[in-house]
Amino acid sequence: MSGKIRILGFAGSLQKSSFNKAFLRAAMELVPGDAELEIFDLEGIPQYNADLESTLPVRVREFKSRIRTADAILIATPEYNHSITGVLKNAIDWASRPPGDNSFNDKPVAIMSASVGMLGGARAQFHLRHVFVNLNMHAVNQPQVFVNAVEKKIDGEGRLVDELVREKIREL
Repeated sequence: MSGKIRILGFAGSLQKSSFNKAFLRAAMELVPGDAELEIFDLEGIPQYNADLESTLPVRVREFKSRIRTADAILIATPEYNHSITGVLKNAIDWASRPPGDNSFNDKPVAIMSASVGMLGGARAQFHLRHVFVNLNMHAVNQPQVFVNAVEKKIDGEGRLVDELVREKIREL
């Protein structure tokens, strides 16, 4: 055991060139020395189906296992239609079910969001915090990382180049 704080990060997007995945990659560069960040891609998690709860799909079992072994969670999410993405909600539903098997229970969780819009994903974060209450997750309240006009802050290689945003992610 390394003695480091183990953080599991995932993005609420499946898009390969996702701005929020770029934020997770930046977080990997900026994570403090006493912590380690593992990124999990939600690709391959099927649509939630309660009929499959008794025999969870392999990718869901893997996701739940990674959550359980993490000390904390980091979610980077876009905002779709003033809320969280379907991909993110689907993954959360799988990880928190069946009843009595909530992988997120009692986990601290930090959120960051990026959007081309003016609010930087603030509404998605607001809705996500409501979900955390039901899952008994402990949201990190400060700093809040909402990044608007994100297309101007990521370079052609998908690297976050805005130093102010990098500093906020480092703080988070």
